[in-house]
Amino acid sequence: MLSVTQAPPYPRLPAHFNMAAHVLAQGAATPDRPALELLHPDHSEVWTYAQVQAAVAGVATGLRAQGLRPGDRVLMRLGNSLAFPVLFLAAITAGLIPVPTSAMLTGPEVAKLCDLVSPALIVADEGVAIPDHPPCPVLPAAALQAMHALPAHPFEMGDPNRLAYIIFTSGTSGRPQAVAHAHRTILGRAMMLQGWYGLAPQDRLLHAGAFNWTYTLGTGLMDPWTMGATALIPAPGTETRLLPRLLQRAKATIFAAAPGVYRQMLRTPLPEMPNLRHGLSAGEALPQATRDAWNAATGTPIFEAFGMSEISTFISGCPDRPAPNGSTGFAQPGRHVAVLDASGQPVPIGTPGVLAVDTRDPGLFLGYYKDEAATKARFQGRWYLTGDTAEMAAGGAITYLGRNDDMMNAGGYRVSPLEVEAVIATLPGITDSAAIEIEVRPGTTIIACVYAAAAPLDEATLADHAAQNLARYKQPRAYHHLAQLPRNANGKLNRRALRQLITPQPPVWNQPQGQQHDPS
Repeated sequence: MLSVTQAPPYPRLPAHFNMAAHVLAQGAATPDRPALELLHPDHSEVWTYAQVQAAVAGVATGLRAQGLRPGDRVLMRLGNSLAFPVLFLAAITAGLIPVPTSAMLTGPEVAKLCDLVSPALIVADEGVAIPDHPPCPVLPAAALQAMHALPAHPFEMGDPNRLAYIIFTSGTSGRPQAVAHAHRTILGRAMMLQGWYGLAPQDRLLHAGAFNWTYTLGTGLMDPWTMGATALIPAPGTETRLLPRLLQRAKATIFAAAPGVYRQMLRTPLPEMPNLRHGLSAGEALPQATRDAWNAATGTPIFEAFGMSEISTFISGCPDRPAPNGSTGFAQPGRHVAVLDASGQPVPIGTPGVLAVDTRDPGLFLGYYKDEAATKARFQGRWYLTGDTAEMAAGGAITYLGRNDDMMNAGGYRVSPLEVEAVIATLPGITDSAAIEIEVRPGTTIIACVYAAAAPLDEATLADHAAQNLARYKQPRAYHHLAQLPRNANGKLNRRALRQLITPQPPVWNQPQGQQHDPS
């Protein structure tokens, strides 16, 4: 058997389509239902579907009144505010191209993004950095409020394959990549609604992230609205410790967050959350210990998904089909996924290879904006190459093994950092851990473990724990203690920064004399 899923043909795309129209269509049938609740510690701001639709249509009119034409880029420099989703959908409604960006970027960083996407307008919140010399007019975000009352702009309909929005991803090169998505992208996300979320119109989904993270923008807003459900978003500046009470007060039925958020919430006892059905996790691998602890504390499971900015999630467990222990999940129903060898052919079941998605998937991006070479490098025949290593089991379950550039080499054997980290995380006292490959002398690399704990642990204890749970070639040869591991704003481990922090020390071999290397 080969590592390739069997799925029916992708549905035919409509001739005329607008992503914003699709997102808001279901809510039009329930105009008085809450579309969005922004949760403050002591109150909530509630927007109905009727209010959201009026605001989106009015802002679309206001944007076109700025002299913008279809296809112009609108750079979004907004904080975690209600203006964010309104501007995003308004731009798409009017045929413009929204470009959401992180509010934490500096002026010089934003200037580089402007050089790439050439915006016709920047919409900025007060206090959010913009270039010292903006390349286009800057509209204060406060001006959007007055546009809500403007006459409604009709949806600009057109080819579903045309450009709808651009988002930035870090990329493996260390510089941002502009990921261009088509209007049809929202149709690809439909496979996530039951293949991961188990989402229904009556659900109240709380996402812990900021609007300008694509995980939040999609899972926390666009997808609930597509179903006519209610999106719950913590107000700007909400501390993680407050999330359990917000979940309880808002009667959330589904909770979505990165694994790091779950870990932080579990540090203190959780209140009863009787309305909560399950949690969702994405962004990085969810440790089994975190999954088990959450289930013990709340009585609810966490369903994990794997994805990327270029296609969002496409592998997941879900209420109807939970992932087997140790695996990431299954290809979502309707997805065509494979694990390939270097020649682009599916590998046998149980063999690691490069994870790939069929190029006909409606959720797949158009390419990297103005970077044809980088785009071409990610495609091989009918497949989009994710750059991730995975393994498919006989039943179709897929296990994510790590990024190709994160995979470690131990004496010629490829080792997933996630496997090592999962073992180290079970040692009492460890609060976070990472396995990386470091060079100790020219041409010689070892696997090192960097861990966070209240105080340094005895290295012999660490080594003995690894020896009891990992094959010899997978065991770290050096251990480094840090008070906190470097993570980005979305909680993802920053392995590049971690390698820069660690000064290689002589390796701690801990191998009994006369023992031979055994790769089993």
